[in-house]
Amino acid sequence: MKKHLFLLSLLISFSSFAQKESAYGIGEWFKFRIHYGLVTAGFATLEVKEGVQNNKKVFHTIGNGYTTGMTKLFFKVDDDYQSYIDKATSKPYQFIRKINEGGYTKNQEGFFNQDKNTVLVKDYKNNTENTFPVSENVQDIVSSFYYLRNHPNIDKLKIGESIIIDMFFDGEVVKFRLKYIGRELLSTKFGKVNTMVFRPLVQSGRVFKEEESLTVWISDDDNKMPLRIKASLAVGSLKADLESYKGLKHPFMIIPN
Repeated sequence: MKKHLFLLSLLISFSSFAQKESAYGIGEWFKFRIHYGLVTAGFATLEVKEGVQNNKKVFHTIGNGYTTGMTKLFFKVDDDYQSYIDKATSKPYQFIRKINEGGYTKNQEGFFNQDKNTVLVKDYKNNTENTFPVSENVQDIVSSFYYLRNHPNIDKLKIGESIIIDMFFDGEVVKFRLKYIGRELLSTKFGKVNTMVFRPLVQSGRVFKEEESLTVWISDDDNKMPLRIKASLAVGSLKADLESYKGLKHPFMIIPN
């Protein structure tokens, strides 16, 4: 996570969402406005389409992030993260990761073998192929976001407790830990919304100030939709707010201003 500030931060942070029944469906789409300090630095989108893997219909989830305006002139970001997810098991079949962040680029595709617990990663930039062992219920970056929106333990968490999952990232399986902070009434452009607050625990260092530098707010309704993220970076701060949405599976429970 040394250079992947934009969409990766969103995906990691918003992987705090969970509930017993499905929170999303085909056609769901989110757009976030990203602020670096007082400046609108760019936008990010997340959407769910229908795809096909192994001759059956699956969720094709797509995340894009990009810089705009003056920010694009001195630090161009163009991120494309995708995942194909089994509708019944929520396990990923395939991921795509194409990023360009200030000249730092990756172009990878991963193929999960759920029977053998392996993932074949094709690196098109370096023209290499490697197979990595993974745990039985491993997720990729994008699939983690959707998997945890449906996690069965969210209603059982007490303040200070965490959910831990295995995530495959950069050639290894890492333990991704999400700490539950509590509930809060959040003011948004849509109105006031009852939210659940989480802190994904991240590695401190060049990007984030400390382990608990990320805070995320999600709607406390059946959608468990991301509304806001704040991140204290090694230099400055990052904030993302939900700008627009469509295709929600459940009613968005808004308290009018």
